[in-house]
Formats: sequence, structure tokens, C-alpha cells
Amino acid sequence: MTEPRSRFLLAWSAALLLLLVISGIHPYDRTTWVLEIFPILIALPILWATQRRFPLTKLLYVCIFLHAVVLMVGGAYTYARVPLGFWIQNLMHLGRNPYDKIGHFFQGFVPALVAREIFIRGGHVRGRRMLPFLAVCVVLAISATYELVEWWSAIALGQGADEFLGTQGDPWDTQSDMLFALIGGVAAMAFFSRLHDRQLARITARDAAP
Repeated sequence: MTEPRSRFLLAWSAALLLLLVISGIHPYDRTTWVLEIFPILIALPILWATQRRFPLTKLLYVCIFLHAVVLMVGGAYTYARVPLGFWIQNLMHLGRNPYDKIGHFFQGFVPALVAREIFIRGGHVRGRRMLPFLAVCVVLAISATYELVEWWSAIALGQGADEFLGTQGDPWDTQSDMLFALIGGVAAMAFFSRLHDRQLARITARDAAP
């Protein structure tokens, strides 16, 4: 990894850790906060462990950062109590706080770009039409797995899992969560593929340079 990219990742990580500490000072529910930010604690070490042999595009680093912020805010307030969600609820005259749908949108948007980058750089998918399809399939697989994790958490924690689930009495919450992940994945493929390709080309050119 070039020195500028190392500094970018270092600054990115420092800002992320600072926000993580702030979000954990007085969360509404400590168990919910831990469950929500747990993916960050997994992703950050992986990104640093692979930063030399497989540095990601800046687009992906920025998207992962934004997704982490969404998770931290949801963990600090719980998804059903995030102020931004109440503002959207009042603006659109909704029957519930929709902040969790923002989280599930990012749950589709970011993994779609991650899958796309791995597919392209690893040479795993050659057809350009098949590429977005398989990336979105990965999104749906991740979304379904997350819903299974929520189900297992509900069984293990009982009533204590209510804040983590954030269903707010919606019987179709699981289906709508997966729908928003699907929308996020499709949006990533439709609107960011060209920008992603330009950044991938720069990485490829740098790696090929003597």
C-alpha cells in the first residue's frame, strides 16, 4: 500500500474508533449497543490485516465508514429511538421509526460493492452482466443470514432482544429489512459501478507498475 493510502486508512480508523467510544459512553441499552457494533469490531481488524496485500478502493472505505456510523448511532439510541428516524417518520407520516431501514439499506449497499470488488480483482466473474447479479445475490445471502442471527438472538436473550430486533410491532419487519438490503445492493450497482471501475483501474495500474 502506498504511503498516502496508509495515512488515509489510519485517519479513517482513528475517526471510527473515536466515534465508537463516544457511542458507547451512555447507550440506551448496553447489550443492544454491543450487538450492533460487533460487526465493526470484526471488520476493522480484517481491513488492517489485509491492507497491504488487498487494499480496498477509497469508495469502499468511505462506504464502510458511513455504514459503521449508522450502526453506532443505532446501537447508541436503539433503532426505534434514533432522533433522525423520528424526523423522517414525522416528515413522511409513517407509523414507526424507519431508521432501521437505513441500516438495512447500507447492509445491502456496502456488501454489494465489497462483493463486486472481490469478484473483479480476483477474476472470479468475467461476464459484466453476471457481475451485478451475483453481487446482489451475495447481498441477499448476507441479509438472510443477519435475519437468522436476529432470530437466534431473540431465542437466546428472550425479552432482552426486543431492542436489538427493533421490529416495533411490524409483522413484516424481516421481509422489509431484506427488501431494503436488496434496494441498497441494486442502487450500488446502478449508480456507483462506473466510479468503482475508475478506482479499481487505478489500483490495477499501481499494482502492475514496476
